[in-house]
Amino acid sequence: MTIEQSIKHKAIALGFDLVGIASAAPLDAAYAAYHADWLRRGCADGIKHLHRNNDKRFAPAKLLEGAQSVVCVALNYRPHPYEAPAGRSLPVARYALYDDYHEFIKTRLNALAAYIQSLCTESIPQFKVCCDAIPLAERPLAQRAGLGFIGRNHCLIHPKLGGQLLLGELLTTLPLKPDTPLSGDFCKTCRRCIDACPTAALSENGEFDARRCISAITQGQAGDAPPVHTAGSLFGCDVCLLACPFERNAPPRRNPDLTFYPQRTTLTADAVLTWTQDDFDAVFKQSCLERLGLAHLKQIATKNL
Repeated sequence: MTIEQSIKHKAIALGFDLVGIASAAPLDAAYAAYHADWLRRGCADGIKHLHRNNDKRFAPAKLLEGAQSVVCVALNYRPHPYEAPAGRSLPVARYALYDDYHEFIKTRLNALAAYIQSLCTESIPQFKVCCDAIPLAERPLAQRAGLGFIGRNHCLIHPKLGGQLLLGELLTTLPLKPDTPLSGDFCKTCRRCIDACPTAALSENGEFDARRCISAITQGQAGDAPPVHTAGSLFGCDVCLLACPFERNAPPRRNPDLTFYPQRTTLTADAVLTWTQDDFDAVFKQSCLERLGLAHLKQIATKNL
């Protein structure tokens, strides 16, 4: 078994659903050029982190000196079927129906790094664990590693697992044989995600305006306060993702350690507005919503009365 095969077997054993290897060489210059123009046109106004560290975002080796490879992983978070709540409940993005995925993924990537280190008897490779908060173009790297393709909704989509995927990366100075990206035009003429978007954040020409995106708005990224309308969402938005045809037959999550919280599927604006801090903590402690705080959530709830 090659070291690449051993790494992939271990990653699957740790609970990841997809794993691939990419070169740590800079991504195609077109990515950086598009990103710079996108920022210049104001499409990410209010999302501060996208304006920082862009010299590193498309060049993995600038995040870890001497990096030669990136082990890319994906975790399927699609919930098992659950009964849709009755009444005017406000949806929470599906990834937020679980514990905060950042620590979940980072813990397992650190375990993967320790395993790889144990395989290297003649050298001491360096590692850097990345998951969302690090300035790294995750989706293009995952596409380079063969984990899927980037759809017209700008999400990474796997032909069999769909697009409900959480991504993580392990940068390393260890030279590894890279995988081959998927080939083919998967979206073709499909525009279901574009038509489904409730705020026209997606456009026919491939543009994405984060200032209109309900997911960015309710997460407090596109400005400090939510606008008048949040399309009936309390946090995040899955509409363009769920409209994708590749979601139709995609399987639910495999990893039982990813704890699902059904009480987050039945929230209403009226209930949230009565919450105390203890109520908020009881529902969202150690979740992706914890950092937003109760005051921000009540702002969104008020807009949805």
